Amino acid sequence: MFSAFFHNFVYAPLYNGLVFFIDIVPYADVGIAVILLTITVKLILLPVAQSGIRSQILMNSIKPDLEDIREKYKEDKQEQARKTMDLYKEKKINPFSIILPLIVQIPVIFGLYWVFFRGGLPNIKTELLYSFVDIPIVVNMHFLGFIDVAGKSILFALLAGVTQYIYTKLSFPKPQENNGEPSFKNDLAKSMHLQMRYVMPIVVGVIAYSISAAVAIYWSTSNLFMIGQEIFVRRRMMEKNEIKS
Repeated sequence: MFSAFFHNFVYAPLYNGLVFFIDIVPYADVGIAVILLTITVKLILLPVAQSGIRSQILMNSIKPDLEDIREKYKEDKQEQARKTMDLYKEKKINPFSIILPLIVQIPVIFGLYWVFFRGGLPNIKTELLYSFVDIPIVVNMHFLGFIDVAGKSILFALLAGVTQYIYTKLSFPKPQENNGEPSFKNDLAKSMHLQMRYVMPIVVGVIAYSISAAVAIYWSTSNLFMIGQEIFVRRRMMEKNEIKS
């Protein structure tokens, strides 16, 4: 059942989208088609993603208040939960909206991976195409005439890693210092922060290089889009005085 859902509502639409863009872009450039498909998917998910970014930024801004509540009501978990929810309500934060974009994007990421890695390009799987999607006359697998999107690209793998680092730095701020007092919780937070900021970009770069240039182009485009989205949401929130910086 899940396999049929994934195929009909994730993989097939994405595959048709990629073939559609290949047919209309100049020189049937698969690399350009990948970029356009990635931007299209990001625009469709934009409302959900922006809501998640806003909630994440607000969550980061109220961390000191949350710590005060946990410390003040550490002996009364029920009151601690009630005060926490009251704070969320006061700041108009929906914690679920942080998780929702991840839930929505996971099948999309797998679908795009399947399209790029298992799509069989340059051969077109005509049995998957919708009636209104034309079969491209040619399929150009060389992005801008010199990068084989079916092969490996160290350039785009590095770009994927660098953009992942920038995005992680923007969206996961450094944990607050605890006046020099060591604790397991603070050490764990610092460890996770270091892994997200430095290890994750390396992992992304290695994976992007290992699979194909098409996946690296997708990842780089996706990261650049999310960086711009993060900056845009932050500026809007600053203009509305929802955050100070």
